[in-house]
Parts: sequence; C-alpha cells; structure tokens
Amino acid sequence: MTGFGVLGDNTDWQKDFERRLRASYTAAGLGAAAAERMLEGVRDGIGDWTVAEITDAGTRVGHVAVVVADDNGALAGRIGDLHVDALHIGRGHEQAARDWAEGWCAKRGAGRLDIRLTEPAGELFDGYGVRGQLRTRRVGSPPEPVDGVTARPMTQAEYPDWLASEKAAYVGDIVRAGALSHEEAVLKSDRDFAELIPEGLATPDNTFLVLEAAGEPIGTGWLKHGHLPEVTYGYSLYVQERHRGKGYGRAAMSAGEQATLAAGDSTLMFTVWGGNDVAMNLYTSAGYRVVEEMRSLRLPRSAA
Repeated sequence: MTGFGVLGDNTDWQKDFERRLRASYTAAGLGAAAAERMLEGVRDGIGDWTVAEITDAGTRVGHVAVVVADDNGALAGRIGDLHVDALHIGRGHEQAARDWAEGWCAKRGAGRLDIRLTEPAGELFDGYGVRGQLRTRRVGSPPEPVDGVTARPMTQAEYPDWLASEKAAYVGDIVRAGALSHEEAVLKSDRDFAELIPEGLATPDNTFLVLEAAGEPIGTGWLKHGHLPEVTYGYSLYVQERHRGKGYGRAAMSAGEQATLAAGDSTLMFTVWGGNDVAMNLYTSAGYRVVEEMRSLRLPRSAA
C-alpha cells in the first residue's frame, strides 16, 4: 500500500531533484550554463515546497513535492516534483501520489493545480489541460532562406500598431490556454510588455523584424538575445492570417534562427501556448524539442 510522509529535511531530495532536472534540460539541447540558469529559477521558490516521501510497506519508492500560493488573487497549487524510482514504476504509486497531491492542495483552498513536466508522463496527467510548452533547438549553421521572403528591421512608425497587436494576441493566448480570465490577462499583458521592452525598439538585446514577400509585409518577429547563456528567446514570430498556408511559418523561423546566430547565440527557444496545435506541429516538424510542458487541472477534480 502506498504511503506518504512529509520530510523534515529536504536536502537529499533536492540534490536528486536538481540532478534529474539538469539532466532533462541538457537532454533537450540546452548547454550547461543555460541549464544551470534554468535551475536557478527553480531554486528561487523551492524552499516553500512541502516534500513527501512515497513509501510502499515502509520502503521509500519516490518523492512528491507540492506548494499552494497566491496567483493573481486566487490560490493555485503546484506539483513541483513527482518521481518514483525505476524499480517501483508501474505499481500504482504514481497515481496515488498524484491523487495525494490533488487532495493536499484542494484542502488548502487551491482552485487550480499546475505541473511542469520535463519528460513524457504517459497517461498520468492526461486529464490536465496543456497550458503551454517551452521548446528549443540548437542552430548549428545558418538556415536556408525561403525563396522570396526577406526580413528587415521594424521602423518606429510600424512599432505602435505592432505593439497593440502583440499585446492583444498575448491576451488571447493566455485566455485560450485557460491560465487567466480576460481581465486578468489584460493586466498581465500590460505589466509584462512594460517590463520586457521599456524602451520600445531601442530596448537593448532585442531584435524586431518585419517579414516581407514581393515587397509586401507578411509578418513580424520579436526576439530577446542572451535570455539564457547562448540562448535567444523568440517572444513572437507571426505570419498574418491571410498569408498562412504558404510556407511562411518556416520562413519566420528561418529569420529567427538567422537573428539568433547574428547576435552570437547558438540556441533558439519559444513558448507555445496550449490550444495552438498548428504552431506545436510546426515546431515539431522543424526539430524543436520540448524542454518543459505546463499543464493544469481545476480543483476539486470532477468525477469521471
């Protein structure tokens, strides 16, 4: 029978957790320095986690870590870790740990439970909706340009309309992924853009592009260089709806990869929001690997 006991000292668990997380990041293509920077972000909140030892007839078989915290005025839970040792996989401990985590968070008032997966979870979290994926690809050599498509710097005159469009699209992505209400998403969008590009086009280490075909604008791109060591983060590579289905999505990615190399980085990273299956399929076909996948479930879990 599966049991759970909250640890008083998390030191050994944390060492093993960081080892596993570092291995998953490097396996996804991140360099050692970038993987370490990702780990730093995880460590920032790890001290608040409650870690329980998973046992079977008194023998430790794994760990589960949980936390409940305020998220935009509402309580949300998170499964920070759920790991069962290889010798004990497939005996029902994973599902028991998931159920324990859901109950623990629900008892503390959480209306939503999140988990960030760094490896496939099989059917264990099928009932959790995909909120987004972090994807990455190492750019080994300059990509082949797409015939007839060019990229140029965005002008100051083009920036205000682009900013308004990007903020609206960001709000739509957040709402579609089920992360926040529309009103909450608008506030988050305003805060995030003010923090990320306070100087507009002049914000250092950012590239703003306009994609053109036959002299006509067909899309835009926004990239942040040095987001992690040797990693450029693609905040947006957008193709106008009337120009989709013509191969321009690949052209936008090619422009992003060229800008990545030009800035001295070697890896391009994106977040793909849940519900955007077209983008997920495009990134998969282009060789972008999933570094992390964010999923969530409304609590309490509805009866099956």
